Amino acid sequence: MRNFISNPISTILIFFILLFVYSLLGPRLPISILTQQKGEPLIVTEEGTATITPDVAKITVGIEESGSVLKTAQDSVSRKSKELIAQLKKLDIAEKDIKTTGYSVYPEYDYNAEPINITGYRVSTNYLITIRDFEKVNDALVVATQAGANVVGNVSFDLADDTREEALQKAREEAVDKAKAKAKSLASAAGISLGKIINISEASNNNLTPSPLYARDAIGLGVAELPVQPEIQPGETEITTSITISWEIK
Repeated sequence: MRNFISNPISTILIFFILLFVYSLLGPRLPISILTQQKGEPLIVTEEGTATITPDVAKITVGIEESGSVLKTAQDSVSRKSKELIAQLKKLDIAEKDIKTTGYSVYPEYDYNAEPINITGYRVSTNYLITIRDFEKVNDALVVATQAGANVVGNVSFDLADDTREEALQKAREEAVDKAKAKAKSLASAAGISLGKIINISEASNNNLTPSPLYARDAIGLGVAELPVQPEIQPGETEITTSITISWEIK
């Protein structure tokens, strides 16, 4: 036994056995310590929000014609499209705000015939109209139907580019101010000193999805049956951005 204990290898083995037993049966000690190494950045992420009222309305309208002769249907759609654009311009809606979003031609078939043959054609064209004066929304719907538009989707709301950028800038400033305040508070609580900002990044997702004002139920019933003056309530929307800032630790 004396030789066993005097053997260095045996002594080491006994030590580790005792250490293992102690770790299982002995008192629990904290073994995890979180440290902030000098030079590692302090990273803070905060959000900023700006509430804004949409300032543009968008109407989707279309003209659709069917006929046994393709050219006849195309000519009818073309004629009504020119009239539609002319009437909208009389409302001081700029040409840049009248955008063609689609033009399609579909053959119509008689599936009961043998062989199946084409009986006619359906031609359609669609427009997205941007209106910057809400008082002209109803007028635009009226002149569109008078010009021959027989497909109307909805009236939705959006932000002009400069309005969106202004709101986004306010949201950014709020996010940065909140991040700075939080970083200062964390540094004070941890007893560390902040150095210079070494990185800043932004993540935002501001695709507006406003509730549309549907007009399709009124179209096709005749201009006289359109609402006299629908109540246009664009409501408010939020522009949100997330800012992440990294500070050097002194």
